[in-house]
Amino acid sequence: MEQMKQNMKKDGIRFVAVLVAAVLMAVSIKTFVRMGGLYPGGVTGVSVLIQRIAEMFLHVQLPYSLINITLNAIPVYIGFRFIGKKFTLYSLLMIVASSVFVDLLPELVITSDTLLIAIFGGIINGAAISLCLSVDATSGGTDFIAIFLSQRKGMDSFNLILLLNVCILAAAGLIFGWDKALYSIIFQYASTQVLHLLYRNYQQQTLFIVTDYPDEVAALIHRLSHHGATILDAHGSYRHDSRPVVYSVIASSDSRRTIKAIRDLDPKAFINSMHTTELKGNFYLKPKD
Repeated sequence: MEQMKQNMKKDGIRFVAVLVAAVLMAVSIKTFVRMGGLYPGGVTGVSVLIQRIAEMFLHVQLPYSLINITLNAIPVYIGFRFIGKKFTLYSLLMIVASSVFVDLLPELVITSDTLLIAIFGGIINGAAISLCLSVDATSGGTDFIAIFLSQRKGMDSFNLILLLNVCILAAAGLIFGWDKALYSIIFQYASTQVLHLLYRNYQQQTLFIVTDYPDEVAALIHRLSHHGATILDAHGSYRHDSRPVVYSVIASSDSRRTIKAIRDLDPKAFINSMHTTELKGNFYLKPKD
């Protein structure tokens, strides 16, 4: 019974967080992307591009929700089929809610400065995506493909997504002018930096721990982060004695609580935590529900 209440509370928080993220995403698109004539990355950018092409050449105002939900049909199928049903349901809620909010929210002119629009629109967009990811959901589109390729195929999808974004910007530049395409790069950069700052699940930390309890520390790391550790035999240069060193790479989101637990276990432990810039090989990622 207690577990059911905890699950209901967690789902409630998850639901509210996704709706808040959807509103932020819609504000970013309606107030900044549209007003600045910008083009975000991924399926959102494709949706905006199709909408503007229809306006310019066909003189038809297509609903953003119709385009975005249609383009997300295949990624959502991939999510249901290969990633996780609840994860995909919340992501679908994000896709539908943000799309509808874009069509319903009024346009609000905050500034006419395109540079300011690109920077602050990117910040809000990055915050929306980070909030969504923090409760195990995505904004759809290329996120599903990236997770599928990384978890199921062990592939780095960065170059594939980058290629799609380059194609979007190239098409936008050819049709609507290169100034907006270049400002869109600033928008995407600001969004990526905020995402990198706020969401750390796909970042890694390398830990070197000098401790008198190597087996216990290794077991603790595995229990808290589901990652293994390597115990090295080292030689101290000051006292010339042998000291065991525990080496492990864990998710950055787990680093704070893991380091605290190690310090509680061994207050004299010497811990060196470093940001890992590149990692090859098997690395445990928590499966989506």
